[in-house]
Amino acid sequence: MSFQINSKGCSGIYGCWRNESPFRGAGVGPSSTSSVDRDLTGRGLRFSRTIIFAIEEINNSTDLLPGIKLGHRIYDSCVSVPVSVDVAFQLLNGEDPVFYRDGNCSQSRVVVAAVGDSGSTPSIIMSRIVGSFKIPLISSFATCACLSDKQQFPTFFRTIPSDHYQADALAKLVKHFGWTWIGVVHSDSDYGNNGMASFLEAMISGVITVFIFKMICLCSSTKSCNQHIACLFRSTAKVVLAFTAVGEMKVLLEELASDPPPPRQWIASEAWITDSDLMRFGFCAGAVGMAIQKSVIPGLRDFLLDLSPSKVAASSVLTEFWEEAFNCSLTETVDPDKRVCDGTEDIKTLKSSYTDTSQLRVTNMMYKAVYAVAHAIHNAVCQETNGTIQCDKNIRLEPKQVFKELKKVNFSKNGYHVSFDANGDPVAFYELVNWQKSESGVIELVTVGYYDASLPRGQEFRINRKLTWVEGGRQVPVSVCSESCPPGTRKVLQKGKPICCYDCIPCPEGEISNMTDSPDCFPCPREFWPNSNRDACFHKPVEFLSFNEVLSIILATLSISGASLAIITSLIFFHHRTTPIVRANNSELSFLLLFSLTLCFLCSLTFIGAPSEWSCMLRHTAFGITFVLCISCVLGKTIVVLMAFKATLPGSNAMKWIGPLQQRMTVVSLTFIQVIICIIWLVVSPPFPVKNLSTYKEKIILECALGSAVGFWAVLGYIARKLPDNFNEAKMITFSMLIFCAVWITFIPAYVSSPGKFTVAVEIFAILASSFGLILCIFAPKCFIILFQPEKNTKKHLMNKN
Repeated sequence: MSFQINSKGCSGIYGCWRNESPFRGAGVGPSSTSSVDRDLTGRGLRFSRTIIFAIEEINNSTDLLPGIKLGHRIYDSCVSVPVSVDVAFQLLNGEDPVFYRDGNCSQSRVVVAAVGDSGSTPSIIMSRIVGSFKIPLISSFATCACLSDKQQFPTFFRTIPSDHYQADALAKLVKHFGWTWIGVVHSDSDYGNNGMASFLEAMISGVITVFIFKMICLCSSTKSCNQHIACLFRSTAKVVLAFTAVGEMKVLLEELASDPPPPRQWIASEAWITDSDLMRFGFCAGAVGMAIQKSVIPGLRDFLLDLSPSKVAASSVLTEFWEEAFNCSLTETVDPDKRVCDGTEDIKTLKSSYTDTSQLRVTNMMYKAVYAVAHAIHNAVCQETNGTIQCDKNIRLEPKQVFKELKKVNFSKNGYHVSFDANGDPVAFYELVNWQKSESGVIELVTVGYYDASLPRGQEFRINRKLTWVEGGRQVPVSVCSESCPPGTRKVLQKGKPICCYDCIPCPEGEISNMTDSPDCFPCPREFWPNSNRDACFHKPVEFLSFNEVLSIILATLSISGASLAIITSLIFFHHRTTPIVRANNSELSFLLLFSLTLCFLCSLTFIGAPSEWSCMLRHTAFGITFVLCISCVLGKTIVVLMAFKATLPGSNAMKWIGPLQQRMTVVSLTFIQVIICIIWLVVSPPFPVKNLSTYKEKIILECALGSAVGFWAVLGYIARKLPDNFNEAKMITFSMLIFCAVWITFIPAYVSSPGKFTVAVEIFAILASSFGLILCIFAPKCFIILFQPEKNTKKHLMNKN
């Protein structure tokens, strides 16, 4: 469409109206079906009539260009590059048959601005041609981001946002719903290619991790295209982004409808999301995309419906539309199947894209484009003086003047703001729309959110209503190459695939991951251990030989029983202290031995319970000292027996060296040496409680560290000594020492190899076993004689036996 200044309005039209809409497209060829031709003719006719409506509003306005009438010529580019080139040159050079003719039109007919084309590719061609003459071109539907390049297209403006913003909005939509693995279909055109490039750039610049499974370019090879589409719908990508024009999308959906594909969630570009004809494809229900803002143009519907047979007959274009819409002829016809229009046809009852004003989106972009040109002309030729607007009707307006004023245009119409930035683009605003099925099963276009580029960064995109997804679902569909790795696992990338394709590997022993899709596992602190799911660290259970365990109860019972047995034996010996068998066995050493055995039995109790600093120092040293006391008493008794044996030899005076004082000194000396060893051990490096984290990975062993290992083995080594094995009393002592040695020799490997609390149990067992060995071997036979064989408890019997 072109403008020229006239004293009265005049208009003209050139077109091929039976092809696809002249006000939308991106290099798509004409459709071949008459039904589509009819529908798109109605849509295209509504666009052209909207331009006429806007011009008539301006021409009747007293505030905008008062006294000046705008003329117009309307051409149909047929969404064809060659036709667009032809139209561009006609605007510059020639006259065409006119739609309305008025003899009062100005003869200057200077084209000062052009509105169009609707397609990106035709707009690029036309802008290069008319731009050479500084004629501004204002598009209402060419969205290619490439047209914002002022070096290539210095005179291009548009009232629709650039695809740069649509791409950003779609990228934010994809990110918002967590889709990381999507398929893409786009047109092989400036609109599709540049739109897809802008989308990929938006994902990268926005740090949005989205990977394209398959990018299908809708091209001339139908066979190749079908193969790619089949591959796309076999993929794991559940979301498909279609950046295509209406015509191409219609062809694609018709192809898919012949062999319905698996359900996929469609993301639509603004080119086709609002097209009512495409909403008949039920498998696309749930589609979501960005749409041009829905608008209201007061008076437009009445203007569109103000058609009568007489008005229609004056225009060949309107005549064609009327005859196709009502299937009649305004003139006599030879076709027997086509009746003559009788005047009863009422356009108000017609359901057509021409009469549908419920979704005025692109229509408003055209409406605003016309007003933008009018305001630019007004600013160039009109001035306001004392509240009165004066316009110069005789000025020869140059296109460059309109171009200069268009840059500064800033106004509002019907509540919609119109202005252009340095790139000739308006402020971007989109509605987020959703194809939702009504109760009757018809797909309806529902606004569920918006994208407003004028808002602060991070607040541009908003969803304010629930969406309906593919197959009527309410849950957001998942479209990922690999399912999210749950806590307790880590991601391992699949070789040769994008980083959103990975396997989930359980964390190794001792390590956890506590978030979804964790790239790594990390170890728990030393005193912590993972739970069974390996998604959290918990304190390791602390293990020690506690008093409430069955094993501890058994050992404590044996310990108390052993101490009780030693006490009972002491009482028996004390009660029968005057009897020969007690007197003959050195009662003083026997009582001291029984006392030390009582302490040995009781000191095993110090090994049970949680280790502390005092219990660790007490348990080994107390045992070492008391057991040395035991062994010293046994040694004293052994020496007495040995000396008694040697005293029977002729000339021997051995007995004078083994009196009571010497026996006491022997016991005290040997025990004192052990006390010195224990003191040195406690001073230099005493035992202390420690948390053993190495024996078991999953639990803590609370035990006593030996401190100085030399001191520990010195205490044990000092206990073990070789004793004689002759004479009658010596047999019992020797047998007890054999048990003692066997127990403690076995104890060493058992102690080293026993894990955790069983180390303590083995040590307690060794103490109890050696103590029971001593008391049973040395005192049990004597107590049996005292209690059950008193006749043997005589001096005569003992002397005879010896």
